[in-house]
Amino acid sequence: MSTHATEASQTSYPAKYRFVCATRVSQQEFFATTALGRSLALFQAPFAELTLFDNNRMGLPALYNEAIRDSHSDPAILVFIHDDVHLCDLFWHVHILAGLRAFDVIGIAGNRRRLPRQPAWNFIDERFTWDTAEHLSGMVAHGTGFPPRAISGYGPPAERVKLLDGMLLAVHSKTLIASEIQFDERFSFHFYDMDFCRQAEARNLRMGTWTVSAIHESDGAFDSPAWRDGYAQYLDKWQS
Repeated sequence: MSTHATEASQTSYPAKYRFVCATRVSQQEFFATTALGRSLALFQAPFAELTLFDNNRMGLPALYNEAIRDSHSDPAILVFIHDDVHLCDLFWHVHILAGLRAFDVIGIAGNRRRLPRQPAWNFIDERFTWDTAEHLSGMVAHGTGFPPRAISGYGPPAERVKLLDGMLLAVHSKTLIASEIQFDERFSFHFYDMDFCRQAEARNLRMGTWTVSAIHESDGAFDSPAWRDGYAQYLDKWQS
């Protein structure tokens, strides 16, 4: 189920933004209890919409693809974002628009290179060895509120990258439609972002990190059975 939380108008603004998010809780609980819901409740911006898939048990790619299809008749900057992300940036709309003037797809953390059998944007092997700072880009805070528990400064932002963290991905809907890119629905959660970046790279889209301040509550679920299944499917698809 998707709902629009606010009506958007392009009369006085250079862009319309549509946050696309899935959550396991109800719409009411989303705004009351989740990091993103509480953040968005503060931004009653006339140029921003929310497509919320509440009480969700489906994989993210199927829901994200529904939002892409809906955008055929209602274009917007799509911001695919997890519900455990605190959006701390008061000027997020300015920064996202600036980022999409420099790149086709933006995120807030990523890697300038991609290696064979790389299991995540930040790791270089199955032992979860971190890549070196010279290849990483962006900054993400960690914790359940402000001030955060910690801040990870991966490397300078505004760098062209080959892989982006899927906690936040922003792109013009028209870019995805023109490039015929959708999220691969074989990946329910893990590796959908890695696969998306591989598709974008194959179509010569410019991906980059940008300065959007956020706090992420989750540290990931690496090496879980679901993660292992996703990794096997990813390697089977890309053979690398």
